[in-house]
Amino acid sequence: MTPEQATFLLNEVYLPQIHDEHKTTRRIIAAVPADQGAYKPSERCMSAWELASHIVVSHIFFLDGMSSGQFTPPAPLPDSIKTPADLLAWDEANFSKALDRVKAMSPADLVKPVSFFGVFNHPAVSYAGFMCSHAVHHRGQLSAYLRPMGAKVPRIYGGSADEPFQPPAQAQA
Repeated sequence: MTPEQATFLLNEVYLPQIHDEHKTTRRIIAAVPADQGAYKPSERCMSAWELASHIVVSHIFFLDGMSSGQFTPPAPLPDSIKTPADLLAWDEANFSKALDRVKAMSPADLVKPVSFFGVFNHPAVSYAGFMCSHAVHHRGQLSAYLRPMGAKVPRIYGGSADEPFQPPAQAQA
């Protein structure tokens, strides 16, 4: 991959995808009832709180790994973060800063191989796609928890039974 190709991928493919998926993920986390964080459909599953916080922390983890050129285990959330609203406030304060560091990467840095704990060794830019896939995977799990917790399921790609699809208003001639 050339630096020019990596720049194209970041700016024309991954950044719009990250933006859209992040908005959707925030809607799903916002729908988690604050008193239902311990909910999980099986003992083998992560709880709703574990999933929500894993998604948010992972976003920063992937973005920081890309921009720094190395992945390190993520720092835990501050102890003061206890509810989905707290988690979204923390995300609001940290996500854009981490994304700005990726946006500031040089084309040469975007193509530098970055080791993912010895499992993968891909160009830095490719982890943007991996980050989105990871978040979508866990967001799907979390969205399946909502209705059994008594919450409404927000729209994801189109409408849901709780938030039907609303086509954009047509421009009037």
